[in-house]
Formats: sequence, structure tokens, C-alpha cells
Amino acid sequence: MTAGQIAALVAAGAFVLLVVLLGIVLAKLGRTLDEATIAIRKAHENSDPLFLGANTTLNHVNTQLERVDGITANAQAVTGNVSALTSVFTATLGGPLVKAAALSYGVSKAIRARRKAKGEFEGKHSRSGRRRSGRRGARS
Repeated sequence: MTAGQIAALVAAGAFVLLVVLLGIVLAKLGRTLDEATIAIRKAHENSDPLFLGANTTLNHVNTQLERVDGITANAQAVTGNVSALTSVFTATLGGPLVKAAALSYGVSKAIRARRKAKGEFEGKHSRSGRRRSGRRGARS
């Protein structure tokens, strides 16, 4: 055997070893891909009930939102009615009530002023009377 033939045998052996190692790697990769395919298939099978449940939930949510829309529309109508009622009340009773309040305030202020003036008038006369009685009490 010549050196070239020995080198060819070594190269052939290395190539065989490389092919065997690549075969092992490819076999493991094939098993991994098979497991991934099985996992994807199971996930797909399990996702159908999940999507059906989500669809049912969304239908219920849409139903509730329609009800809330109705409630909101009714609340808006009530708000408009209350606003109109308030403006009618202000227009019909607001003016007379303000006038009545102003009148009662003015009357009460006038009565207080009159009482105060009357009290000052009586106070001047009663002070001099107190002085006299106080002097008499001091003399006795």
C-alpha cells in the first residue's frame, strides 16, 4: 500500500464517520420535528374550544354593551328632561321666589332698624332715669 492509498483510506473513514454523525443529528432533528408537529396538532385541537368560548364570551359582552347603550340613552333623556324642568322652574318660580326673598329681607332689615332706633331712643331716657335712681341709692 502506498502513502496515497493510506491517505485515501483515512479520508474515506473520516467521511464515513462524518456521514454517521450527520445521520445521528438528522435522526434526532427528525424526532424533534415530529414532536413539534404533534405539539402543534394538539395545540390546534385544543384551541378550537378556546376560540368557541371566546366567541361566546364576546357575544355576551356585545349583548351587555347593547343594554348599556340603552341605559345610557335613557339616562341622557332623563338628563335632558331634568334640564328642561329646571329651566321651566327657574323661569316660572325663580323670579317670584327671588322677589319674595328680597322683600322678606328688606322687611326684616327695616324692622331691625326700627327696633334699633326705638331702643336708642328709650335708652337715652332710661339712662337718665338710672342715673337718678343710682344717685338716690347712693344718698340713702
